[in-house]
This record gives sequence, structure tokens and C-alpha cells, in this order.
Amino acid sequence: MSGMREADAMATIRARVLATGHATSLFLVVSYLACVAWDLLFPQYAMFEAWRALLPGFSWSWGGFLAGLAGSYLYGWWFALLWVPLHAHFLRRVGSAGDA
Repeated sequence: MSGMREADAMATIRARVLATGHATSLFLVVSYLACVAWDLLFPQYAMFEAWRALLPGFSWSWGGFLAGLAGSYLYGWWFALLWVPLHAHFLRRVGSAGDA
């Protein structure tokens, strides 16, 4: 029975990673697009230097724009791949401590 619970737990973690990865990546992509639009509308408040530091390959060109878009998307997956297993681990520890 323990093997079945472990398989269910792994399936749940995989589902959470997928959901978190897609949601976070989409959130960061939409935020990136909003920031690009903001910079185009209000260049005096541009965040160009910050983006160059945080998004490798970013520049004010189509290739740089796409590199920033891809970087934003990948940062969402990086977050999900780290956050969900860590969260699940600590949730199990807190849950088992609370059961005692």
C-alpha cells in the first residue's frame, strides 16, 4: 500500500510542477510584455539595464526581444522545478510533525 501512496505522491508533485511551471512562466511572460510596452510608452523610466543583467541576450532588437521572452518563460520553469519539490518536502515534514 505504501508503494501506491508513493506513486500517487509523485504523480501529484508532477502535476503541481506542470501547473506551477505553466502558470509562473505565463505570468512572467505577460509581465515582460507589459514592461516592454511600458518602456516603449515611457522611455524615461526604462528598465533596459536591469533586463540586460537579468535576461541574457536581451537588447532592443527582435532577437533580443525574443531572447528576453524566452528567458522570462524559462525562469518560470526554473522556479517551478525548485519550488514545488521543496514545498512538498517541507509540507510533509510539517504535516508529520503535526501528526505526532
